[in-house]
Amino acid sequence: MEATTKKGIQYLRLFGDPSKHPFQEVRFVERDAVIKDGKGNITFEQRGITVPEFWEEQSYRIAASKYFRVPTDGVKEHSVKQLLGRVAKTIAGYGWKLGYFDSEESRENFERDIVWLTLHQYMAFNSPVWFNVGIEEVPQCSACFILSVEDNMRSILKWYETEGMIFKQGSGSGINLSPLRSSREKLSRGGIASGPVSFMHGADSVANVIRSGGATRRAAKMVTLNIDHPDVRDFIRCKVVMEKMARPLAAEGFDATLDGKLFSIYTTLPYQNANNSVRVTDEFMKAVLEGHDWALRAVRTGEVLETIKAHALLREIAEAAWESADPGMQYDTTINRWHTCPNSGRINGSNPCSEYMHLDDSACNLASLNLLKFRRNDGVFDVDLFKKAVDATILAQEILVGFSSYPTEKIGVNARKFRQLGLGYANLGALLMVLGYPYDSEGGRTLAAAITALMTGEAYRYSTTIAKAIGPCDGFPENQEPMLKVIAMHRDEAHKLGVSAEFAEPIVREATKAWNETCESAKRYGVRNTQATVLAPTGTIAFFMGCDTTGIEPDLALVKYKDLVGGGQLAIENRQVALALNRLGYSETESGIIIKHLRDTGTIEGAPGLKGEHLPVFDCAFKAQKGVRTISWQGHVKMMGAVQPFISGAISKTVNLPKEATVEDFESAFIESWRLGLKAVAFYRDSSKTMQVLSTGKNKGSGVKPVRQRLPQTRPSVTHKFSIVGHEGYLIAGMYEDGRLAEIFLEMSKEGSTLSGLADSFAKSTSIALQYGVPLKVLASKHLNQRYEPAGMTENPDIRFTTSLSDYVFRFLAMKFLSQEDLEELGLIKKEGNGNGGRVSPSPTVMASAVAVDVAEDGKICDSCGTLMQKTGSCYACPQCGLNTGCG
Repeated sequence: MEATTKKGIQYLRLFGDPSKHPFQEVRFVERDAVIKDGKGNITFEQRGITVPEFWEEQSYRIAASKYFRVPTDGVKEHSVKQLLGRVAKTIAGYGWKLGYFDSEESRENFERDIVWLTLHQYMAFNSPVWFNVGIEEVPQCSACFILSVEDNMRSILKWYETEGMIFKQGSGSGINLSPLRSSREKLSRGGIASGPVSFMHGADSVANVIRSGGATRRAAKMVTLNIDHPDVRDFIRCKVVMEKMARPLAAEGFDATLDGKLFSIYTTLPYQNANNSVRVTDEFMKAVLEGHDWALRAVRTGEVLETIKAHALLREIAEAAWESADPGMQYDTTINRWHTCPNSGRINGSNPCSEYMHLDDSACNLASLNLLKFRRNDGVFDVDLFKKAVDATILAQEILVGFSSYPTEKIGVNARKFRQLGLGYANLGALLMVLGYPYDSEGGRTLAAAITALMTGEAYRYSTTIAKAIGPCDGFPENQEPMLKVIAMHRDEAHKLGVSAEFAEPIVREATKAWNETCESAKRYGVRNTQATVLAPTGTIAFFMGCDTTGIEPDLALVKYKDLVGGGQLAIENRQVALALNRLGYSETESGIIIKHLRDTGTIEGAPGLKGEHLPVFDCAFKAQKGVRTISWQGHVKMMGAVQPFISGAISKTVNLPKEATVEDFESAFIESWRLGLKAVAFYRDSSKTMQVLSTGKNKGSGVKPVRQRLPQTRPSVTHKFSIVGHEGYLIAGMYEDGRLAEIFLEMSKEGSTLSGLADSFAKSTSIALQYGVPLKVLASKHLNQRYEPAGMTENPDIRFTTSLSDYVFRFLAMKFLSQEDLEELGLIKKEGNGNGGRVSPSPTVMASAVAVDVAEDGKICDSCGTLMQKTGSCYACPQCGLNTGCG
């Protein structure tokens, strides 16, 4: 597939059977896409959709609930064929219209290849493409935007407006507020400026409204401030102050979920809708290490307004990140050292997840490759197939730039002039495990670096191929020298790659070859795209592709849990464990014993027959409740450092630290990230957020007080009269507004008797337990079948016989308030036979589960379906319904 003429690209079919359309190679079946919340309520339903037989449940659930649209014919899509065909056909059609192809045959070949890649889950575009392409006449295709602001009210209000429109379309934005005068500086007409932290409050309110009313996802935004800005200390502490306010409110029973309803803590307190990052320079970091002072300077005049020890300022950043998970850090000097377009302006900001870093007022459309798909049956990484997938995807993304809409005219001009792309990948953690390499190992880092070098080298190589056919981007001539310099820097790093990992040698060889060709071709033809790759969090699209791990992340845990209808969870283990054990030389019998241990205990540690030297292969981001192993922050940061030299942009990743981590650990981590050449980093310490009152498992005993949810003054109730062998009484069940059981009262006919007193005490204890969150099913399991007098026949046709008063009360409450599945588990109703003991087997796909209860580091609950969400970089994604709080 090479450019042969200035009239367009001759595109030859790369994937599948050239004589068939990709849809003809796959068997399609009908499935029901149903999403339920923890109570069994259906939050989304579309029956009888047509899906590939090999797609797993979470993939087609996301397709139906997130991406199926209503085209011009007015009928909502009901088939994956329609979805993939719509996007591929539209992109290919625009490519033909814009002159990318030399013939109709090339256009058709390209369309079929895009269908093949997405059908077989090798690649996925960012969500706005699936939302809008083929639906909107001029669709918004980019997920990531960087904005700018000037030091005047008109510009500040324009910033609010632009962000609001970006959020409305399901995308995210970032901005550097350093141009705004500090709260210590005077206004031209008298008075003192408000300062950027004050204006952040207003922008946060806008984002909060859009978050509540947006149709596609929560608002995602990033705010950065330079380390020499006079208000940087207020910026550093703003979230800490809010977190301290949140804790007593949570203790009083206010809603502490991140995405709660109106008047919840995190929708009421400011600064909650943005990720905050401090921009530091090499000069500052050297001042930290050498014990020098640091000056905070007036924005307009450069006057020194305050001098502080550089290390003391880093300490404040570390303390704030330790306490509230913000701010992160962006390394400004490193970022601009790798900048391809410095003659057009410096890089000041990033998108919400810190992976896209380029000029102000610019955009980036993302796409990601599923790395595990490129592992052949013999365990070898398919280099040739990977290169072809990179080429096809880069061409598709390049076409998208030209026919996309943009929120402002300035962003549109810059996007078309510089044509920034963000190709990345998902499933790295799963691939390394299957190949038998620990995530935190030289071999693992070598493989990751080699694959990343190949991806970016091939992406830029093909960008020069497009430039040869239709010309370089308009921003290339004025940045030719620095652009070629940065490409050469990438090439030089590729030549330093080692081959310590078994499968690395052919990958490294092809990567260095791609970079060598890129350098030569770029000199001759220029480059079509000033940026080619980033590593995004890939939340929703990773689930759409059926991935086990997201972005650059390792697996969260080997055992996770899937929500059951009506409450409760089913444990399912990582499906890659068996493949990894096979790769490490274990027999099928030995693997079976190890996996049984994993299933029984929730950890692979201590499994019979597992060799100690193989344990690191199965290390995960979080620690199992019964285990001790986890990947250290150094392991995460080293992996980022290994791949950063081969990424055009940066890496979206949050580095997790245990609750026991110290402020000194945070200081060391920020310094080490700078030394390793990262462009950005963010850290999260377990239990540092108030919203973790929702976490369970390993967070028990974390020091967060249990929260009692009190009832409103007026609430619905049910009154039930009962009789147990002549002992009459009344059971009154009070409910919350959403129908959950909240309290009970028991009144026995013989007032003042021992039975009456014990019944009253029993009811009070049960009510308190319910209001502190003890599940009704758990209470019922402890009281059913208790035996004491009175016991015997009742007058209730549904409960003909009871063994005690408490047995009767909980039989009645369970039948009134619990789901059918809960009743089956408690043995109160018979299970319906389905060939599997009345239970539906859990999907083998790990990512169809919620974050493991035993290992949940952050108890964020999905707005849509109530499932525990998974952290993907600085954002969250729901594996149940696909809701994403980020920009992927």
